[in-house]
Amino acid sequence: MIKSFAWGRAAVALGAGAVAMIVALSLGPAPLFVLGVGLMVVGAAAPAWTWLSGTGASVQRDLPAGRVVEGQPLEATLALHGGWLGLPTGEVSEPLARERIRIPRGRRARIKVVARFERRGLRTLPPPALVVRDPVELSRTVVVSPQSEQELLVLPRTEPVRSVGRGGKRTIGLLGRSSDILAAVELDGLREYRPGTPASRIYWPALAKGAGLLERKLRVAGDTVPLVVLDARGPEPSGAQGEHLDAAVRAAASLTLELARGRGCRLLLPGERRALEISRDLLAWPSAHARLAVLEGGPGTRAPSPGAIQGALGPLFYVTAAPLERPPTAVRPAHGQPVVLVVPSELASGNLGSAEFTVSGCVGLRIDLRHSARARGAGAATGAATMAASAGRAAEAGRP
Repeated sequence: MIKSFAWGRAAVALGAGAVAMIVALSLGPAPLFVLGVGLMVVGAAAPAWTWLSGTGASVQRDLPAGRVVEGQPLEATLALHGGWLGLPTGEVSEPLARERIRIPRGRRARIKVVARFERRGLRTLPPPALVVRDPVELSRTVVVSPQSEQELLVLPRTEPVRSVGRGGKRTIGLLGRSSDILAAVELDGLREYRPGTPASRIYWPALAKGAGLLERKLRVAGDTVPLVVLDARGPEPSGAQGEHLDAAVRAAASLTLELARGRGCRLLLPGERRALEISRDLLAWPSAHARLAVLEGGPGTRAPSPGAIQGALGPLFYVTAAPLERPPTAVRPAHGQPVVLVVPSELASGNLGSAEFTVSGCVGLRIDLRHSARARGAGAATGAATMAASAGRAAEAGRP
């Protein structure tokens, strides 16, 4: 489909030829007349050449998939078909290519284009086009592919979780069943032994101390799976803040995938009241991955549901891209499970907690809930004392 036809330079050549012929007829120099005729012939032939070359020519783009992960190569195929005169002279305008591609000779051709995307999000790809030029580049014809725009979803990449203090080696011990973070919530107290309980759940120290036969009470596995929370609130995601948000999204995706492979987990996105359940079979992971790809942050973004956070019985991984001086108020689980605050490394502060792991440019800080509670209590007490002192001074000043 010919979309545009530019022949401005050809018109200039035609005008110059006409002027040369008029001057030659007026003054009589024969060489100038020949020059004028030549310019007019070239100026008229160039647009006709590009139009005929573009007529019947076409280009089609074939994408292997509608999704690609950040940084991974995407190989698209361009199928070129020539018209009456074969493939024309010119270039292929392809949004996936960094520069225009020269059209090869022949009647048909296939061109491989490899592209990479460094930022997540939904991309809309305009159709490719053939830019047909004549040999002296006096005119141009643009032949646009008849196919419609194509959408490409760029997914946030996932990276391994690396433990702090183990030489930066990859580890899932912190996130697996053997982790102290997860093991801390598996045990839900002791109760009297019931016949048929497996020997592995019998609490033998109690029997040795003469307290009788007791068994360990475990919580339901579905209730104690880890919860990954992504908080995208903050300034407009541009510049450094945009990089921090992308790092937080990658960290949330990496943690979710790592935890889901181990024992399953849940993912709570901004503004959502219910978390997404992702089991070990990862059937729900593609949908969650796609939602992370198009997530937008900024001051207008809603906060994750506090009720869903406080109702969680398993470990909590709270991922945020906003600079913090203290843990968010929502990070106060009602059941005392361990909490890890995940922030970009540039925003990490020792006052927030001790570093446990790094992932995707972020660091996981384990929060001491008792310390945080004491700090909040001390802050509240200090505030109350200050208000009381101010009230006392105001009363003294009001006395006659």
